[in-house]
Amino acid sequence: MKPITRWFVQNKVAANMMMIFIIIAGLVTIPYIKMEVFPAIEVDIINVSIVYPGASPSDIEESICVRVEERLQGLEGIKKITSTASENLAVISVEILPEQVAEDMLDKVKAQIDAINSFPDDIEKPTIQQIIAVSEVITVAVDGDLDEDNLINLTEVVKDEIDALPEVTYTTLVGKKNREIAIEVSERTLQKYGLSLEQISRAINSWSIDLPSGSIESSNGEILIRAKNQGYSIDDFSAIPVITDEVGSVVRLGDISSINDGFTSNEYEIQFNGNNAKLIRVFRVGDQNALDISKSVRDYIENKLPDLPPGVSLTPWNDEALLLQGRIDLLTENAKYGLFFVLIVLALFLKPKLAFWISLGIPISFMGGFWFMPIMDLSINMLSLFTFILVLGIVVDDAIVVGENISLFIERGLDPEEAAVQGAAQVTTPVIFAVLTTMATFSPMLAVGGTIGPIWRIFPLITIIVLFWSLIESLTILPAHLAHSVDKKPKNKKLRSLSDRWDKFQDQVKYFLSNFVERRYKPTLVLALNNPLNSISIAIAIFILTLGIILSGILKFSFFPPIEGDIAIATIEYPSGTPISVTRDGFNVLNQAAQELNKEFLKEYPSEKIIQNILSTVGDQPMRTKSSQGPGALNVSFDGSNLAEVALELAPGESRSISTETVVRRWREMVADIPGVKEISFFSSLFSAGDPVNIQLSSKYMDDLFSARDELKEKLIEYPGVFNVKDDFNMGKEELIISLLPAAENYGVTMQMVAFQVRQAFYGLEVQNIQRGRDELKVMLRYPDEERSSISNLEDMMIRTPKGSTIPIRQIAQLNIGEGVSTIKRKDRKRSINVTADVDLTVTTGNEVISSVTNDVLPSILQRYGSLSYSLEGEQQEQGQNLSSLGRNFLVAMVVVYTLLAIPFGSYFQPLVIMSAIPFGLTGAVIGHLIMGINFSVLSLLGIVALTGVVVNDSLVMVDFINKYRKEGFLIKDAVLEAGPRRFRPIFMTSLTTFAGLTPLLFEQSIQAKFIIPMAVSLAFGVVFATVITLFLVPIGYLILEMYILKTDGK
Repeated sequence: MKPITRWFVQNKVAANMMMIFIIIAGLVTIPYIKMEVFPAIEVDIINVSIVYPGASPSDIEESICVRVEERLQGLEGIKKITSTASENLAVISVEILPEQVAEDMLDKVKAQIDAINSFPDDIEKPTIQQIIAVSEVITVAVDGDLDEDNLINLTEVVKDEIDALPEVTYTTLVGKKNREIAIEVSERTLQKYGLSLEQISRAINSWSIDLPSGSIESSNGEILIRAKNQGYSIDDFSAIPVITDEVGSVVRLGDISSINDGFTSNEYEIQFNGNNAKLIRVFRVGDQNALDISKSVRDYIENKLPDLPPGVSLTPWNDEALLLQGRIDLLTENAKYGLFFVLIVLALFLKPKLAFWISLGIPISFMGGFWFMPIMDLSINMLSLFTFILVLGIVVDDAIVVGENISLFIERGLDPEEAAVQGAAQVTTPVIFAVLTTMATFSPMLAVGGTIGPIWRIFPLITIIVLFWSLIESLTILPAHLAHSVDKKPKNKKLRSLSDRWDKFQDQVKYFLSNFVERRYKPTLVLALNNPLNSISIAIAIFILTLGIILSGILKFSFFPPIEGDIAIATIEYPSGTPISVTRDGFNVLNQAAQELNKEFLKEYPSEKIIQNILSTVGDQPMRTKSSQGPGALNVSFDGSNLAEVALELAPGESRSISTETVVRRWREMVADIPGVKEISFFSSLFSAGDPVNIQLSSKYMDDLFSARDELKEKLIEYPGVFNVKDDFNMGKEELIISLLPAAENYGVTMQMVAFQVRQAFYGLEVQNIQRGRDELKVMLRYPDEERSSISNLEDMMIRTPKGSTIPIRQIAQLNIGEGVSTIKRKDRKRSINVTADVDLTVTTGNEVISSVTNDVLPSILQRYGSLSYSLEGEQQEQGQNLSSLGRNFLVAMVVVYTLLAIPFGSYFQPLVIMSAIPFGLTGAVIGHLIMGINFSVLSLLGIVALTGVVVNDSLVMVDFINKYRKEGFLIKDAVLEAGPRRFRPIFMTSLTTFAGLTPLLFEQSIQAKFIIPMAVSLAFGVVFATVITLFLVPIGYLILEMYILKTDGK
């Protein structure tokens, strides 16, 4: 490395050009880096959806889920199969092993599904696809006083125009009801004309048809022949002849039926600010920039508004770009303050020009980092921006070591160029290995398990590329600048006076530090070295006390702290099967409370609009679905006639006077009791890791499942701090179960005949599926509404026998009323029920509850029910996968660090002395969390992992200098006493710069920053405490190793 450093020192222009190139490359790259609020989570899950119209969950389970599971079971590469059977729909999720190629597995699953030939005839074609993460950027609400047809037509026009924008690739329309042509024929009419629904269906298909009919090869060319008579309207279908005779009499479909061209009975309504609405969701695909997409859509809305009909409006909703811009501004502001504090620290201890050249390494390294971000497939998001703040103080460590050493050589009288080369060369080895060890200690985060694990790779990747450029800069550009930097006094009198005053202030700081080292640090170090075993005992006691604080539960652990968003959500759930009219009553209570809350806020905060917009949905819970999706909960969805939701879009958190949590609390207080409701819930998180307590029970026998579920819920309720204990099993709608009587045999009637005829009459017979414009619509044939609205209608239904006669169904079948289930969940071919609960973190944590339940409660339950098994889902599942892989990777990283230390030191034991300070970073992190009053989280642990590199670097330089003094002839104890005070200032300075860079984040009051503060606390406080340990424990450990273990006789 020395020749390279010398070349750059002798070629200052080359050094400056490289610096300029790196900065320009970074600046040019920034606009092209993908931007998102939170990194997208990609999952290896293949989703199979199969629609079986009119089928109950039990029918779906038996005829679809079980058959798919049995077919896929044993397929190589599958980790887990889960399925959900609900009304009309089967969803089977196939989770594949990490090493499998998703595209290959998708082909294998498709082949297996296609090979199943025992599906019911009426199912729709299975949809098989890999779950691919697409991020919603902005939603456009189209609302106004229009009927359904006109509102949909207008929304489709707006969607087409948004699709045409150059920045937009993918949009979806939400709230568009499916269309159908409903042909209704009464039983009396059927009997009058001697018809069946099957015969009418055949007549329709015989007449309503388009069919290519070949071609004519004429001398003028080929002429295509087409038979074209497909019906598309009420008039077309009304004209279809159903009965004809030889005298020309015709009974047409319109004569015997009522034909309606409308919408399916879709129990789904959307209101926006009180008006009927449709939504257009705009997504970001690939590397598209959320800010560009948002600006393009907002510009379109602004230009479109004057052209809209009176009373109709377009409004942006849930704009991710505003959230992203707010987070960028927040973290950028913290970075500016952090940089300022780092510069202040450098200026306190170093000469102004030296401080300037060292601090110049920060923008160079950062721009190098931005330049490499697209290559590493990294985006600008909350975590990546936070990582830049994280390394703000670390990135100057190597520059401080190099710059200080060069400055020392210049002070000794060496020629500046030679001093730059020799000074850099002397510390090149420890600096390179210090950077490598830091990279190694961040590396465990590169391959963390679990769904959310891949997002942690952001921390090490950005740290590694920034440190890479920092190392390059400190050994090439920095020496060149210091070699040609002349330390002259300013000519301007004011500047000279300011410089003199600053020099005096620096001298005072230097004197204070030197005085502290001589009067405080050195005597204490001598005392410790004279009593090494006592000192080691004190250190061990401190670490044991740290473990005691953690294990005793004084410091609580919550895996993934919630990220507060700018949306407040209230949801309401009625028992399954509740008609939408009843759900609407409860929904109106939530809506009314939201309106009242808005009025209160307008009075309290007249200068700002806290609640920007209100989105209300009956029959679905789209915002809850979005906010609930996270690690351990990627497939969740909430819809049904018994569900409703009201979501409030709040002003951006950075400019809002009150938190989202406060809005939710006040809203909850205003909601009155709603009779008949099953559950009312409120949410405010942007992102969720799943329920803190989520235990999935599985068994082949439902009775065992029900009993075990009830016992588990009873035990959970008894735990202090545990609330909202519930399970996901819901009884569904009432069912009428048809079973044939012996009399049916006399008429030759089979169960298939009865089932098909009842299905045709009450659900409907799908006669055709046609494309009309952009709408795909079904032509359905069934009884009129009034003949399928009561049980007596079914009892009076006439069944057609094979001989053509009709007989009431009550004479050949028995009807039994039962109760079905709303959904049936299965995991690995067994039925399953999830028991979930929330915890009050001021009382307990999910980990404490789960630990107690798995040790004290579940073993006895499993013993009673032999068919039962359980697994931890949601947050606990993700936590287990994250922490186990993180711990495993950390051990591997420690071996790598040990190797990197053993090589330059040529010793098997000295690396252990250097690494002895690592555990005490945990002590500092614990102290920091207690001082700041926050819980431990996975980010706290990531901070401790990152802290390891900084701690090792300080210890490495300390041991390196002790070895150098020993080579110069110092005795072991003298070398230790010489190296400690000699390295006090640079170790103190590097730790102080790290702490200073993080200081703004530590005291950041913004709710939006709370998520990332635990990592900053671990790193900042861990560095401070580990520095104290390094200055004492490492010298003591070195002395004990050499004098008492290796017994080198003090030499």
